[in-house]
Amino acid sequence: MSKRGITLYMHVHQPYRVREYSVFDASIDHNYFTDPDPLSNHNNQKILNKVADKSYRPMNALLEKLLNKHPEFKVSLSITGTFIDQAEAWAPDVLESFKRLVQTGQVEIVSETYYHSLAFFYSRSEFERQVEAHKAKVREIFGVETSVFRNTELAYNDELAKWADGYGFKGILAEGWDPILGWRSPNFVYRPEGTENISLLLKNYKLSDDLAFRFSNRAWQEWPLTVDKYNSWVESSIHDQPLVNLFMDYETFGEHQWEDTGIFNFFEEFVDRWLQNPDNTFYTVSEAIDANKPADTISMPQTVTWADSERDLTAWLGNSMQHEAMRHLYALEADIVRSNDGELIEDWRKLQTSDHAYYMCTKWFTDGDVHAYFSPYNSPYDAFLYYINAIRDIRWRLHETHKTGGLSG
Repeated sequence: MSKRGITLYMHVHQPYRVREYSVFDASIDHNYFTDPDPLSNHNNQKILNKVADKSYRPMNALLEKLLNKHPEFKVSLSITGTFIDQAEAWAPDVLESFKRLVQTGQVEIVSETYYHSLAFFYSRSEFERQVEAHKAKVREIFGVETSVFRNTELAYNDELAKWADGYGFKGILAEGWDPILGWRSPNFVYRPEGTENISLLLKNYKLSDDLAFRFSNRAWQEWPLTVDKYNSWVESSIHDQPLVNLFMDYETFGEHQWEDTGIFNFFEEFVDRWLQNPDNTFYTVSEAIDANKPADTISMPQTVTWADSERDLTAWLGNSMQHEAMRHLYALEADIVRSNDGELIEDWRKLQTSDHAYYMCTKWFTDGDVHAYFSPYNSPYDAFLYYINAIRDIRWRLHETHKTGGLSG
């Protein structure tokens, strides 16, 4: 019988935020992502280095320590291309530390879109180009192949599962959302509806979000969360079930939950405690799939994400600004790709990152404080204006390329 396992999956990502790009910059200054003010909230280098100091460097050091201490400790990471590019440029030591983690053989890299985009919902061809680009970058940097897929924001539906199955992925990740699961538990491996070979791992959102969102919340009735308490919850959840899938942002550790909350010490002690029980282990996402046959089939005809109280796409596509921005962006695809202009194509793809649409969110109700915390802009309307001005300049550059004969086919 397989051991009871925790599948710990964390997502590493930083976008290229659009600076305060005005209508007067369009057609004159084609730099959307580099803010000359080193103190600006839109300065991507400053932000990366801040988060590296608070999260990436200390968490990578802690993971390296735990991986060396416990051969049974395993982690799965998805690392976006936009993060890798920024780390290569501005924090190469961070990228080297991620490489060391992967070299232990106990860390699996999960596949995704290079630019953390919502391309699956707009352009299948662009989506597949980004998946291929990400696989190639992971191969180049880490020397490994990816076999399990996660879509941006864990946005998942039956159609995506069928695509991933046909592509050859052995597994795919999604939110274990109660209205979909019904009486079933997220603590099993499932088969997506209409697929033949691929397995589905579902996030145990209650236990995941206890760490990712509630850990430092003093208004939470379970605060403070102790290792004893959390260990008992996980043990209880997995009592007669094979695995618990803990999925969260990597930046949970040190950035969303600051060091002074005790999150690093808590995590180290919990790993030690969990592995004291000889019946317990950790799985990579592939190992969890290999160790457990699908218990049932799951159908998600409507898109489910891991964000907000509704678990849908409304954080990114819930208002007219967001729809207009994405419509204008993807309408340029054919001409952009045919331009063969590397810088133009790269800028267009950086604008596909889902964070841009997220910053335009106006859901100031159950989740408003979360959206406000993560946005570098004064308002969603500012985010939209700077973004649309960048799109306007992209169009101008396309026009110039066309005039000089750069478009072919």
